[in-house]
Amino acid sequence: MASIALKSFVGLRQSSPENHHSSITVISKPLPSNQLHYRRLNVVAGKSSPKVTGRNLRVAIIGGGPAGGAAAETLAKGGIETILIERKMDNAKPCGGAIPLCMVGEFDLPLDIIDRRVTKMKMISPSNVAVDIGRTLKPHEYIGMVRREVLDAYLRDRATAAGASVINGLFTKMDIPSDKSAPYVIHYNEYDGRAGSAGKKVTMEVDAVIGADGANSRVAKSIDAGDYEYAIAFQERIKIPDDKMRYYEDLAEMYVGDDVSPDFYGWVFPKCDHVAVGTGTVTHKPDIKKFQLATRLRARDKILGGKIIRVEAHPIPEHPRPRRLANRVALVGDAAGYVTKCSGEGIYFAAKSGRMCAEAIVEGSVNGTRMVEEADLRKYLEKWDKTYWPTYKVLDILQKVFYRSNPAREAFVEMCADEYVQKMTFDSYLYKKVAPGNPLEDLKLAVNTIGSLVRANALRNEMAKI
Repeated sequence: MASIALKSFVGLRQSSPENHHSSITVISKPLPSNQLHYRRLNVVAGKSSPKVTGRNLRVAIIGGGPAGGAAAETLAKGGIETILIERKMDNAKPCGGAIPLCMVGEFDLPLDIIDRRVTKMKMISPSNVAVDIGRTLKPHEYIGMVRREVLDAYLRDRATAAGASVINGLFTKMDIPSDKSAPYVIHYNEYDGRAGSAGKKVTMEVDAVIGADGANSRVAKSIDAGDYEYAIAFQERIKIPDDKMRYYEDLAEMYVGDDVSPDFYGWVFPKCDHVAVGTGTVTHKPDIKKFQLATRLRARDKILGGKIIRVEAHPIPEHPRPRRLANRVALVGDAAGYVTKCSGEGIYFAAKSGRMCAEAIVEGSVNGTRMVEEADLRKYLEKWDKTYWPTYKVLDILQKVFYRSNPAREAFVEMCADEYVQKMTFDSYLYKKVAPGNPLEDLKLAVNTIGSLVRANALRNEMAKI
């Protein structure tokens, strides 16, 4: 097999039982001039970080979801030699698929990858009281509904166009260097159709690694990042008759109650030509199929005659990992634990964390000309925590207060009928900022919330007597 050495750096080394000699495969390539239309960060070289000579900084991203795709594009545009490894290019993660309006603009997403623009939602209580949500939305505002296999592929393709090398492979392990400036050695099986279903064993040396490989992250295990509580999400894609699909044209539904989940919610979200019906739980994982059946039963009249075309299940992290950074390895997206409580939202936060981490590497390496250090990557964590900690904290409190019992959920749905609550909720969700409130309205909301919780507690006591 023809091989050529990479400049001053070991690249890919193929190994097999028959031949233990290393062969080098070229993966780096100059970026075409017509792809270099990006804004360079104005950075000043650190300090004592050594220059990278004869090549650019090389970074491997493990995982090709929204976090990995966004990171790869940003790195490639910033002058970094970028390698993205994804095990399953057509992966369809069981995900509600809701994205906020701000993501469409921030990530320049084309409208044709958005299946539906949801402008109405129904929040449905344990006793099937339905509250219409969305009255405060402006004409241009909506929640986008996407299929993950479409969004993920689009972001990876854009990363490739920017100059990243995308490899279909399964990451297996990583050798941690003993010297803080030595390279990381990552091991993976490459699927290219030439070595059978097991793939070809390959190793690669890189300067830094971004773990974007989901809730079961092997990169996280490699750096002893610690465990976290996780939920199981279960979802069925159901093809329903056209007349029923029209009902869900711009409408999504959320069901709460002990029957659909003791600590989460059930959903019916519209897609291009079907609906996604699902639920999740942290505390009662073995009962997930029972909760899914209850969700279908709650929505049965509206999905009657539907045919299940796909069944999906996946873990969803409940809080950030104890450790998200170790030397020149950083975690992003689900691998870092960036999924919100209460809503279970993760797509935007995955893409945003991938981009922020990549920006920190581009800045710290002065567009790929210098080695990065842990202090450079830590800037990403500091910026992330400062920007999004309030959002996570507010949603954590909401889940603890309102998802603890059916009476509390009834109070939550009752509270959602208030237009001020809807405005604050949608403003915070669509633009990913904790919206500043009106002091008088906040006071009224506090009084109403206390009243709802008092009624909920009284109802719970009466139900306990029965």
